[in-house]
Amino acid sequence: MQKVSILGCGWLGKPLAVFLISKGYLVKGSTTSDEKLKLLAAENIISFLVDISQQEINKDFLDVSILIIAITSKNEADFKRLISQIEESNIQKVIFISSTSVYPSLNKIMTENDATQEHPLLTIENLFRENTHFNTTIIRFSGLFGGERHPTNWFQNGRKIPQPNGFVNMIHLTDCIAIIEKIIEQNYFGETFNACSNHHPTRKDFYENACKTKNVETPIFEENEALNWKIISSEKLQKTLNYQFLVDDLLWSSEFKI
Repeated sequence: MQKVSILGCGWLGKPLAVFLISKGYLVKGSTTSDEKLKLLAAENIISFLVDISQQEINKDFLDVSILIIAITSKNEADFKRLISQIEESNIQKVIFISSTSVYPSLNKIMTENDATQEHPLLTIENLFRENTHFNTTIIRFSGLFGGERHPTNWFQNGRKIPQPNGFVNMIHLTDCIAIIEKIIEQNYFGETFNACSNHHPTRKDFYENACKTKNVETPIFEENEALNWKIISSEKLQKTLNYQFLVDDLLWSSEFKI
């Protein structure tokens, strides 16, 4: 039985854990909240209280072959301390969840070979990428939606949406989970992948359509900005993993109800 630990059982980590358990994995999951321990245990997730800002992580949590890191922290010192504990464990492979926000908006298609901009995630990515004690795959997810993350939640109370004529880079929760499982299943470690839907409607079309699906008022758009955009390419991921996106039409209304 494959043993996996998921550091951070939140929006992505918890449903990922449930999915992997359904596939026969033994899954350990972490939270920083005492209240959530029972919620994880109710899903057959072996639950641990883990805060990487603390000195020691429970060694049982790290007693697996694969660690998936799905937390929002960008504290370099905390990750250095975490890595030193991983080095002393049985972990052989790591999946680190990063973001396509590391790429600047240069009005072009961006691949894994393109230049990045200064970003705290890059420093943390490199800490994992350069470590020789284990193999790490970096997944740079684009904008995340699905479940309680509905696009209409992001621009409320009169907040205007910038760059209406720019293009969206989004990925649905179901694809995030499926991609992670594919990487484990096909043993693709030591890689960096962009993960983003192939569909890139304008921000105006995307958010107007999202509002229609919930029957809420159309958002307000900024109109006097120089056009500034990027389109994230997932070609490498699709070819390497032979992967087809499950949610690849971002204007199909039922997608927002999944």
